[in-house]
Amino acid sequence: MDLHFGDSEPTDDERAAVDALLGPPTSFWEGGDRSEADLRRAGPSRGRRHLLLPGLHAINDRVGWISEGALAYLCRRLTVPPAEAYGVATFSPLFSVRPRPATVLRVCTDLVCTAAGASDLCAAVEERLGGGVLLDRSPCLGLCERAPAALVTKAGDPVRTAVPAPATVEGAVLAASAPDSAPEEPPAETAVPQTGQDGLVLLSRVGVVDPSSLDDYRAHGGYTALRRAFALGPAGVVREVADSGPVGQGGAAFLTGRIWQAAASRTYARPPYLVCNAGESAPGAFRDRVLMEGDPFALVEAMTIAAYAIGAHRGYLCVRDEFPRATSRVRHAVEQARTRGLLGDDVLGRGYAFDIEIRRGAGAYVRGEETALLNSLEGHRGEPRCQSPSPAEQGLFGRPTTVHDVETLVGVLPVLTLGAPAYTTTGTEKPVGTRLFCVSGSVERPGVYELPSGATRAELLSAAGVRENLRAVLLGGNTGSFVRPDELDVPLTVEGRGGSGVVMAFDDTVPLPRLLLRIAGFFRDESCGRCVPCRVGTVRQEEALRRIVDRTGAAAADIALLRDVGRAMRDASMCGLGQNAWNAVESAVDRLGVYG
Repeated sequence: MDLHFGDSEPTDDERAAVDALLGPPTSFWEGGDRSEADLRRAGPSRGRRHLLLPGLHAINDRVGWISEGALAYLCRRLTVPPAEAYGVATFSPLFSVRPRPATVLRVCTDLVCTAAGASDLCAAVEERLGGGVLLDRSPCLGLCERAPAALVTKAGDPVRTAVPAPATVEGAVLAASAPDSAPEEPPAETAVPQTGQDGLVLLSRVGVVDPSSLDDYRAHGGYTALRRAFALGPAGVVREVADSGPVGQGGAAFLTGRIWQAAASRTYARPPYLVCNAGESAPGAFRDRVLMEGDPFALVEAMTIAAYAIGAHRGYLCVRDEFPRATSRVRHAVEQARTRGLLGDDVLGRGYAFDIEIRRGAGAYVRGEETALLNSLEGHRGEPRCQSPSPAEQGLFGRPTTVHDVETLVGVLPVLTLGAPAYTTTGTEKPVGTRLFCVSGSVERPGVYELPSGATRAELLSAAGVRENLRAVLLGGNTGSFVRPDELDVPLTVEGRGGSGVVMAFDDTVPLPRLLLRIAGFFRDESCGRCVPCRVGTVRQEEALRRIVDRTGAAAADIALLRDVGRAMRDASMCGLGQNAWNAVESAVDRLGVYG
C-alpha cells in the first residue's frame, strides 16, 4: 500500500496540529526520525483510522485549509491511504484542500434566511470585506429563529468563532475582522418563547438552570432519572420505556422502547455502542442545538441511561461543527460529569462503566442518515450504507449500534422521573408525551415550542404569532410538504406531516418559485452521488425548475418531467435524501398551484 502523496512536507504548524491530537510520532513509520529500532519493526501500527476526521479538523482549525503535505503527514500517522483521506476531506464542505484565507464568513442562504434578506446581506457584505476574509454562501446554519444568520471562523491556535445573528452588514463585517470583539450570543432561552410557562417537560430547565453548573442541574432534579434507572436495572428501564410509549423524533417515529428491547435482547460477544446524532443539519431544525446550549447535562444523563439499558459502555456524541456554543457546552458537561463520577469506570459507584466521546461533524446533510454518520465516525466518506445489515446488527466498527437524536434521548428522562403510569397521561393521543417544534419564517415569535402530542398545526402557529397574508406552511423542512392556510386544523403527527418537527411559515411577500429552486439546489449540493437516481435526479430537478422560473422552456413539459424524475428518485434512491427530494416541489405544484 503506497502511503506517499507527492513530495510535499507539512509546515511546522500543520505538524504541530496533528501531533497535538495524536501525540508525537513514536517511530519512523509514524513520521518521526528513523532509528535503528525501526529497522527491526514490521511496519506502522493499525486501527486509528477513526481519528481521520478529528485530524482533518485539527489541521483546518490551525491553518484554515488542508495542504498536500498536511494530509500526507496525517495519513502516515494513521496508516490511511492518501487517496481515501482526500476523498473524506473533499466530501466535507467545511474543509478546503486549496489555499484560502484564515477567516471564513458563512452567511446562511437557505429558505428562512433568504426570506429574511440574506441575498442582499451577502451582496452588501461582499462590497465591504477586505482581503483575508472568504465569504461563503452557506446552507442552513441552524439559527433560523435569528435569521438572517452568519458564522465566522478564524483559524489559529486556538480557532476563534463568532455568531452574528440576526446578522447586519456592520455586525457581520465586524465579526469577520475581529471575532473576539463580536457581541456575545443571546442566551439559549431567547429561542424558547414559552420559557417560564407551566406544562413544559423537555424545555423545563432551559432558562432556569445555569447550563455550566452541574450542581444547579442536580438541584433542579438532575440525575434523579439515572438513580431510578439503577434501581430498576437494565431490564426494568427497558420495560418502563416500552410501557410508556415515547417515539424517536428523528422523523421515522419508531418506538424508543422497542428499539431498546431489540438491542438489549441480543447476546453480544462485545458490548454495543450508543451514538447520539446531534448533527441536526436539516434546514429549519434547531431544537437539538437549543437543548444542548440550555440543558447540556440532561443529554449526558440521558445518554448514560440509554447506554445502561442496552448494555453499552461507550457513547459517541456527534455535534454539528456549525454549533460552536453547543459543542462547548456539552464538552464542559461531559468533563464535569467525568470529574464527579457520573461518567467513567464506576458511574455513581454502581460498578457500571460508561464514557462519552464528542465528535465534531464537518457539514454534509446526508451525514444525518444513521449509516452515513457511522461511516464518517469510522473515518470514511459520509455516504449511506446498503440497508442490510442494519446498525442494530452491525453498526459502528462492526458492533451492534443504537443511534438516537438529542430530543429522543432527553425525552427518556421524564419517563423515569414520572413513571410510566403518569407519563402516559400526557398528550391527547398516541404517541403520548410532548414534543418539540422548530417554528421560523413569517411568524412574530420564532423559536422552539413544546406541545403535547395531538396539538394541531393551527395551535402551534397561533402560539408563534403567524403574520397576516399567510400563503403557505412547509412542514418537515426541505424533505416535507407544503400545506395551505386552510389545512391547519390537523394534528402534528407523522401522518399529519409533523414528523421532523420543522415548521416554516411564508407570507405572500416570499416568492415561492424561487424558494422551490433553492430547495432543489440544496438537494443537488447535498446528494452524496452514490446512487444514480439521486445523483442525476436532483440535477434534473433543479434544471427543470430553473427553466420554469426563468421562463426559458415549456412549463407543462417541465412539470411532467419533474413528476417522472420525482417518482424515480422516490422509488429507487438509496436513502431518504433522494427518496424525499421531490416532496416539497410536488406539494407546491399540486396543493399550492405554484406553477398553475
